[in-house]
Amino acid sequence: MEYSHNDTELVKQPIGYWSWAAHKAVVTNIRTGLAQFDVTQPQWWVLNQVATSESGRTREEVTNVLKGYLDVGAALAEEIDVLLGRDLLALDTENRLRLTSEGDTVYRQCAERQTAMRKQAHDGISDEEYLITLKVLQRMIHNVGGEAWHH
Repeated sequence: MEYSHNDTELVKQPIGYWSWAAHKAVVTNIRTGLAQFDVTQPQWWVLNQVATSESGRTREEVTNVLKGYLDVGAALAEEIDVLLGRDLLALDTENRLRLTSEGDTVYRQCAERQTAMRKQAHDGISDEEYLITLKVLQRMIHNVGGEAWHH
């Protein structure tokens, strides 16, 4: 791979730009991949939360976990409604969200695509390099008084 600058110049590059550029490239790739299944990224998050819970999830439980993801906040209610309207999710007798049969199929297709996209994004990057990168980014967030948390 050819880098934008030599090491001496690269170390002086602005983190704000490069973290934004990485975010934009990775999120665009994810959203393009999920669009093949007519699923938005927030809808994927909801499907994943419901699929990975044996007892289903309430709207509140899903929202509490996901509300900080990419500033999606209150828009989650609309995304849940879309999934219910498409019959990918259903409410059980206890008002808990559950995958429908079709929802399970779409979830599995999206999960397979997500795995492939993660592998693509991590190509040539060791677990050690990835770990260091996340720790550096988290330290920078801390240093500037920011808050970020991912389940």
